Amino acid sequence: MRADARRNAERLRTAAAELFRERGLQVSLKEIARRAGVSHGTLYNLYGSREALIDEVIADLAADRLEEAARQALARTDAWDGFAYYIETVCELQFTDPAISDVVTGRYPDAARLMAVCARSHDAATRVIERAQRAGALRPDFTRQDLLFLFGTNALLSRAAKDTSPDAWRRGVAFMLDGLRSEAARPLPAGPLTEGQVVEVMNHLSGTP
Repeated sequence: MRADARRNAERLRTAAAELFRERGLQVSLKEIARRAGVSHGTLYNLYGSREALIDEVIADLAADRLEEAARQALARTDAWDGFAYYIETVCELQFTDPAISDVVTGRYPDAARLMAVCARSHDAATRVIERAQRAGALRPDFTRQDLLFLFGTNALLSRAAKDTSPDAWRRGVAFMLDGLRSEAARPLPAGPLTEGQVVEVMNHLSGTP
């Protein structure tokens, strides 16, 4: 790669990282190119697609943050504390970093590296859930699909309330956690979503076709 192309690629990575983390992964590619000071065509020549740029800029960052959240959760001596820590940490990441929120909800299935991060995150979440259930702290009918649905809801609400009431998401998460304790469990009126249904719901929430 020529020196000028390397400089342009670095400018694009920097601009994309800033805008993705400010506004989420759906931000306009033209806006990324403008902030980087390059043409729209240069962006496509260097990266080819939004998904390729996402994989280049966000995948490693998302992996570090989500894997650390799960690691810290599983290191807690008390399984419920670990579960609550994981939920609160990921929900806070969704609030502070819209790009992470898009990763958690699997918004861009064609970004291969990002989807690998998403899959590892879901596997880690399953371990956190099952550990709390084995300890008898978390209601036994709660599933990973339920968790993804709750994360999708939190993503929308926290983003909508960010300027009006920045701490609103914390109240919602506190209510949710209290309702998930095993002693609060009551028979549910419907079964959990399937994996396919979760994907469809998340696509509708995010506006992805």
